[in-house]
Amino acid sequence: MEPVSSGTDRSGTVNRQRIGAQQEQQARCYLERAGLEWIASNVRFRGGEIDLIMRDADCWVFVEVRYRRNAHYGGAAASVTRQKQHKLLRAAALWLLARGGSFDTVNCRFDIIAITGRDLTWLPAAFNADE
Repeated sequence: MEPVSSGTDRSGTVNRQRIGAQQEQQARCYLERAGLEWIASNVRFRGGEIDLIMRDADCWVFVEVRYRRNAHYGGAAASVTRQKQHKLLRAAALWLLARGGSFDTVNCRFDIIAITGRDLTWLPAAFNADE
């Protein structure tokens, strides 16, 4: 008789997490070479996560890193939906609030690092809190 899988094999999940971590590290290095200062990675709040928090002079930069192996379904940048933007905005608002700030009191922007295959594209100020 064949053994029945218990469904506990998470090798696919572990592999996706490892690839995601590698892509976030690549994005961080890219932004640091561009002159931004790294502050934090993978900041989680209920309902949202911020991949990278960077500093660009007097501006807080909240970065969403997206990776797609290819552009068959629109590429990495196209995967940042309005719903994903709202989650990032909510998480950033909570992060700022914990530091005594808000979108009205501090200079901040929301960037996307889109990696499709081996092509990295930086989209500074891809969206904002007013949209």
